[in-house]
Amino acid sequence: MAADSDLESEVFEITDFTTASEWERFVSRVEEVLNDWKLIGNSAGKLSVEKGEYTSGTWGEKTQDINFADFKFHITHYFLKQEAEKEDGKDKHEEDAFPLAMQDLLCMNNDFPPRAHCLVRWYGIREFVVISPGANCEAIISESKCNLLLSSVSISLANSGCQVPMFVQIQQKWRRMYAGECQGPGVRTDFEMVHLRKVPSQYNHLSGLLDIFKAKIGCTLSPLPPINIAIRFTYILQDWQQHSWPQQPPDFDTLLGGEVGGVEFGKLPFGACEEPISELHLATTWPHLTEGIVVDNDVYSDLDPLQAPHWSVRVRTAENPQCLLGDLLTEFFKLCYRKESTEEVLGRRMTEDEGKENNDISSALSKLTEPAATVPISKLSVSNMMHSARKHIRRHRRTDESPLNTDILNSVLLYLFPDAAVEKSSDNSKNKTAQSNSSGKAEQDKNPDYNLFLQLKSAPSDSLTYRLALCVCLVNYNHGGLRAVAHLWQEFVLELRYRWENNYLIHGLAGGPPDLRCCLLHQKLQMLNCCIERKRARDEARKALDGNKERERKVSGGGCQNSSPAPDSATASGAREVSPGKSWDSWSDSEDEFFECLSDQGEAEAPHAEGEKEGSKGKAEGRLHPYNNMTLLNSTEPLYVPITQEPAPMTEDLLEEQSEVLAKLGTSAEGTHLRARMQSACLLSDMESFKAANPGCVLEDFVRWYSPRDYVEEEVVDERGNKVVKGELSARMKIPGNMWVEAWETARVTPARRQRRLFDDTKEAEKVLHYLAVQKPADLTRHLLPCILHAAILKLKEEELVEDIPSVKKTIQQATSQASKLLHPHNHDYKKLEDFINQLMAMETVITRARSLKAKFAISEGEKGEDTGELEKFVSSLLEEPEVVVIGAGQGPAGSIIHRLFVNAQRAALLSPLDEDLGPDRKPSGASNKVPDFPSAAGREILLRTCVPRPAPYSKALPQRLFCVLMREEFRLAGAFSSDTSFF
Repeated sequence: MAADSDLESEVFEITDFTTASEWERFVSRVEEVLNDWKLIGNSAGKLSVEKGEYTSGTWGEKTQDINFADFKFHITHYFLKQEAEKEDGKDKHEEDAFPLAMQDLLCMNNDFPPRAHCLVRWYGIREFVVISPGANCEAIISESKCNLLLSSVSISLANSGCQVPMFVQIQQKWRRMYAGECQGPGVRTDFEMVHLRKVPSQYNHLSGLLDIFKAKIGCTLSPLPPINIAIRFTYILQDWQQHSWPQQPPDFDTLLGGEVGGVEFGKLPFGACEEPISELHLATTWPHLTEGIVVDNDVYSDLDPLQAPHWSVRVRTAENPQCLLGDLLTEFFKLCYRKESTEEVLGRRMTEDEGKENNDISSALSKLTEPAATVPISKLSVSNMMHSARKHIRRHRRTDESPLNTDILNSVLLYLFPDAAVEKSSDNSKNKTAQSNSSGKAEQDKNPDYNLFLQLKSAPSDSLTYRLALCVCLVNYNHGGLRAVAHLWQEFVLELRYRWENNYLIHGLAGGPPDLRCCLLHQKLQMLNCCIERKRARDEARKALDGNKERERKVSGGGCQNSSPAPDSATASGAREVSPGKSWDSWSDSEDEFFECLSDQGEAEAPHAEGEKEGSKGKAEGRLHPYNNMTLLNSTEPLYVPITQEPAPMTEDLLEEQSEVLAKLGTSAEGTHLRARMQSACLLSDMESFKAANPGCVLEDFVRWYSPRDYVEEEVVDERGNKVVKGELSARMKIPGNMWVEAWETARVTPARRQRRLFDDTKEAEKVLHYLAVQKPADLTRHLLPCILHAAILKLKEEELVEDIPSVKKTIQQATSQASKLLHPHNHDYKKLEDFINQLMAMETVITRARSLKAKFAISEGEKGEDTGELEKFVSSLLEEPEVVVIGAGQGPAGSIIHRLFVNAQRAALLSPLDEDLGPDRKPSGASNKVPDFPSAAGREILLRTCVPRPAPYSKALPQRLFCVLMREEFRLAGAFSSDTSFF
């Protein structure tokens, strides 16, 4: 029994050696990933790689995370996307064919690709897998860990049959050190790497590197199979001293020229303030050499860059160079986030002045209400008080405290209001406006981009709003920032008030009602101009009518019976003369017949109501012209079209406010009725005008003119058997409680000139001026932002047209569509707008780079004109491609210019220090003749390839490759050495 218990205890203490270790789990996980990515088996069936395909083709990438115990790794599959080769039969590819990676080692179609993964450049492979430490994991530095990972890779490849090379990233990431392996049927390639800070002297040339390569492959065959050599030397040009500064130097003698890129108001600055091209890299390549053709050792070298058969160039651009348009937009956009009001920004101390102004206003109001006022009314106008306030402000503000220089302010205001340069007469102001509108139409016909403001909801490029945006932007950038903007805006609003008070039209605004397709600020300015136009028309008509009355008194003192129809015809003809077919505001009655200031229209018209009813059939007023030869239904009198009031013009915010008020009335019967009454003010006015123009008319007559569809006519047979046309109101007009019937019954016989105004221009003008006066600088900036972006897009189009860059042209079109979506909503997304401004800045940078390159590759007088097209194509390619081949190498037109650039830079770099250090007396004779054309190569890349049996002479001949990088502070050898695993 004791023996049995001992056996049982021994059984429970047995260790289970079948449990997988962390290392085995890691290997298994790698195999699973390779299976998931379908990298098992041979990779035959893919097309051969074309020349340059590594650069022009598309590279794919897949990544997964795997763990080795608690240590995290990323496993990534890189591959060139290719279409599979069409197979005629499955026996086409041999089972024991080399893996694709081994074939790529010897391929010469894609040596030195300018844009690819470093392993692609060093080994020339099109597909590989990399295992690298996770983001926050330490680097694999110890040799034992490196070997453990390589063992894992080897086992995974062997177990899965994967023929794709697999690498492990070791050492610190910045060193870009990799070790890896590729396995095929009976063959294996080991990828090894050496990385040093300094180049050993014995390996600083081709001869020493060949010795390393021969020693590594260990081939004992005699003679040794030929080694193919490809060499690339890279030279860097950084000195652009021989070229002019990208911007014109400031002209301090002119008013607006004291800034870099300073231009007159109305033009945005453009271009870089520093060199946008930091470096030019020239790569000279010898693609196919053998060991006996070229000599390069520690004593002598045949590798002269001018004799290289292949030249290619790439440019390195400056990161975020300072550009004027980008800075202008950025500074302007920053104002959107400011919260100060105009008064807070200007910080004026006006306590005493405010007291005086309050006294002036109170006394003005008291004098206005006194019947025996001795002070002329003109002295008490709002305009007069505003100008006196302006005088007080300027008197108490010292010159050095003024945010905006007086000369600059006057220049800006003169640019905004060019009609202020001449005497402001009403005729001249009217002519100026007409001229501005006609010039705008001419520009619209000439410029295809004129209607761009419709897409961006900004303002026409010849409008006051657009010019104001440019001025505010330039003043903010060059002439004082936020305080100068507040100062300019205050002066701008004062000028608008002055024009309203004195009946001067605002220059640079199209006539008619506010254009709802434009920005709100432009609509407000148009509304103010509408008010000024109606006020002027009313005043002019009043003067004309007074003059007519005076002439009538002088010419005819009697004859009332014969002159009864004359006033009506005179009035109608007068209306046609001033504004044919337009509303009542284009003419007016005398002061004693003007009713817009009466608080109760009914009381004022009550004494005349009976008289109107009695004489309604005998007297007609406010006729425009007969309507389609129609007659009234109850008489034989012609039906006349009346002179009516125009609907009140409205801006989009007023329309929105009106819609909200109407929506709040609800859907109840009372709310619906009230809503209908509010919307029928214009209808009621037209009915009253119609009654005045057509005495004895009925509702059916009005409907025949105003809404013909609501009057239904049909043929009927009368008592005598004759067919006659009989008409009646439509069904909707007969509904009980119809608003049209109710309005017709309440409408009085009143011509438009005697009616209360539908549009109170005085009230609306004051509302607009108040709205403008309370705008903060940030509000102003938000209003003008669409105009500034509009101007920036036009400037980019203008500059791109000069340089002709297809990629920028396409980007501008896309940006315009994007801006249309960003600017049309009422509430702008300022984060997206900031990103959009960054896009505009990037386009400006590309254009300045193109301009810089064109200046550097300009054709000199001695060269032929036929090379111009080739040079322009070369410069255009430099901007869009990572590396551009120089046609003709050093002997072609572009190569000659590049050679000259290097020669000039060498002389500037080598001779100037000699002069400074040695002085003029110690300058060595003949030094200028010893200056080399090119500096020492910044980087040398040497690629060695061959195919030899390894490891034994009887082994299969396999590809061997060594890529060498020699730089001032880097020495790298990346070797791929294949060996036969069957015959060794």
